Amino acid sequence: MKKLFYVLTLTLSVITPAFSNPPSTFSEAKVVAKQKIYLDQASSAMGELYCGCKWTWVGKSGGRVDAESCGYKTREQQSRAQRTEWEHIVPAWTFGHQRQCWQNGGREHCVDDDPVFRAMEADLFNLYPAVGEVNGDRSNFNYGMANGVAPQYGQCKTRVDFDQRTAEPRDEVKGLVARTTFYMFDRYKLSMSRQQQQLLMAWDKQFPVSSWEKERDRRIAAIMGHSNPFVTGDRRWTQGYKTVGDGLVSAIPVKAQQAAAQPTLASTIGGSLIIGNRKSQVYHLSQGCPGYEQVSAKNQITFDSESDAQAAGYRKAGNCK
Repeated sequence: MKKLFYVLTLTLSVITPAFSNPPSTFSEAKVVAKQKIYLDQASSAMGELYCGCKWTWVGKSGGRVDAESCGYKTREQQSRAQRTEWEHIVPAWTFGHQRQCWQNGGREHCVDDDPVFRAMEADLFNLYPAVGEVNGDRSNFNYGMANGVAPQYGQCKTRVDFDQRTAEPRDEVKGLVARTTFYMFDRYKLSMSRQQQQLLMAWDKQFPVSSWEKERDRRIAAIMGHSNPFVTGDRRWTQGYKTVGDGLVSAIPVKAQQAAAQPTLASTIGGSLIIGNRKSQVYHLSQGCPGYEQVSAKNQITFDSESDAQAAGYRKAGNCK
């Protein structure tokens, strides 16, 4: 009995924080992800994230896409179409814009000065190999429906709507990307639009957890020290879900919480966030201003009200409705 208890205790302790060893940087995370999570997946039926392509590993964490395995056709970027890249399912741009460090100097500043950002960037639950071209085309777009968009990558079922800045992944991974998004927003206390919540909740329900998703969760948990509770069923995202923030290692400044990553996010945080362009001295509202999402990070400045923006010498963008 004592021996059995010891074996059980040792087995359970493998995935506890005390025995886990999460990667501390994005570079480290890519290597760990290859060796500990996806090493045997390069030739699996599931394939990479967006098109289900098989690939062969190259170097420490890279890969070369087998286009014939998934009927992939290059849209435009031949070099990126030939390689796998590590996709952040929730883009770094999205979670970075909800950190004050990004407002102060962009991604490099966050990497240097913000431990929470580094944890998010290196979070293994949020990483997945993907065809480089599709990864690049997806950019920092929200997931959504790309209705009316014709196939862009041969037989690959993922589609990108560049006009609406939306990417619709193939059905086989819609549930996985939904539950991963829930995890990231919950763990790091991010803000999500009502529209985005509704779509991802529908995908979560329509595409339940697969056997591979459970295995992926188990492998990652052994490294990170915790599972994705939206995969294990310990948590369920509902409309208006209150995020826990159990991955925060420092407080998020109030203003940074208001600074959502994309207009569909920012418009739900009180609706008062205003982004100004330092270069043009023009400001954009989170609702009704098409240029709101187009201000580059290095030129962004935020205001709490239009009067604040005007007092600073900024004028409202002429294309705002």
